[in-house]
Amino acid sequence: MKKLGPELNSLLEVHAHPFVLIDANYRIVGANQAYCDNYGMAREQIVGQRCHEVSHRSAVPCHQNGEDCPHQAVFSSGKEHEVIHTHFDRHHRPEYARIKGYPIFDEADVRYLGEAVMPIVSPDEMNCDEMRMVGSSPAFLHCVEMLSMTAQSEASVLLLGESGVGKELAAQYLHKRSRRRDKPFVAINCAAIAETMFEDELFGHERGAFTGCIGRKQGLFELANGGTLLLDEAGEIPLAMQAKLLRVLESGEFRRVGGTETLRTDVRIVAATNRNLLEMAESGQYRLDLYYRIAGIDLRLPSLRERRSDIPALAEAMLKRITASGTPRCKLTDDAIAKLTQYDFPGNVRELRNILLKAVAMCRHSVISADNIVLGRQAAETDRRLATAEQAAPVLPQAVSDVHQAVSGMPIAELEARYIADLLQIHHGHRRNVADILGISERTLYRKLKLYNLS
Repeated sequence: MKKLGPELNSLLEVHAHPFVLIDANYRIVGANQAYCDNYGMAREQIVGQRCHEVSHRSAVPCHQNGEDCPHQAVFSSGKEHEVIHTHFDRHHRPEYARIKGYPIFDEADVRYLGEAVMPIVSPDEMNCDEMRMVGSSPAFLHCVEMLSMTAQSEASVLLLGESGVGKELAAQYLHKRSRRRDKPFVAINCAAIAETMFEDELFGHERGAFTGCIGRKQGLFELANGGTLLLDEAGEIPLAMQAKLLRVLESGEFRRVGGTETLRTDVRIVAATNRNLLEMAESGQYRLDLYYRIAGIDLRLPSLRERRSDIPALAEAMLKRITASGTPRCKLTDDAIAKLTQYDFPGNVRELRNILLKAVAMCRHSVISADNIVLGRQAAETDRRLATAEQAAPVLPQAVSDVHQAVSGMPIAELEARYIADLLQIHHGHRRNVADILGISERTLYRKLKLYNLS
């Protein structure tokens, strides 16, 4: 292997981040001390190895594993290239890192890849109370990097995305990576609060503020002082309440219900919604000034179908959580994984968790097969009816077509009512889970339950 000249050797230590030089055959020809420390190896051990063997613990280059490879890009184009990858640190634990690749030439005009490695976060830092953020797809890694950058800011954040993509997880991640990490993280689901109780929940009340009130209550703005307040389902904040909320966001001042004392609070607002607040503002359903106050930085979280390659790892992490309380550890068969990755998940990550919860209860010998993966009550019920009709075909040759006609001729309202009733039964009456699968708010679901007289 060619020995590096003094110019390139001195270039290595200029970088504060881990930095490495790689030749056209993926061989590492030089590494700085930060790179050696990051991977827990002496320079003599690293030099001569292929880059993917050190950083990826892989026998083949990353592009052969479906990743965007900076080595391949720099040597083919001669231009800089930047990606986000999952690397493995000195303890063989995965970490998310931004990789910047540069073309570098020696005195003989031989091209090398200069690769700077800037760790973003380790997956261990992405835990929350119930689940953790898991993935290595480009969409997921880009999202993690944007969250990591945003966490360092004090600006308010608006998290956008479909129901069930993990907006509360993302909000907790923002809090844990911010300077407010040692202060409270408080969340409120705006869709689950009655309009008459909104002010009391946010600002609290004084004794005697209303009939039956026997003591003082602190509101969420007080409880979150110094920390982060998540306004989940922010599109459901009642219009009458939006002006009062705007005032406290602008001034940091508020009064408890029934109180005269002006109180101050210092909170960072993270709002989350699956609705288009700008469209709501145009139609008069949302205050535009409130939108601009909570959308200091807006981040979109990818849906699960936009990162299908993450589903196997995500399902595995969820199964660990589900079975942590003593239930025998379950394993997904290949056909079960294939069935999951082909599904669109309208309820996203939360729906995946619910499917796995049911699969754990249904499986035998701790092995989850494709038959244990139920992907929607309506489809399963239709399949059952069709199968029953087909079995009766010798006696009732028209049975199958009759089933199709019965379903296709059913009024839309009746179809929806039956579907909602089935979902409620599957999810044991948990309205939030049902609302997420339907892609609507809990408040909208409540109105449909009243409309269809469902309990």
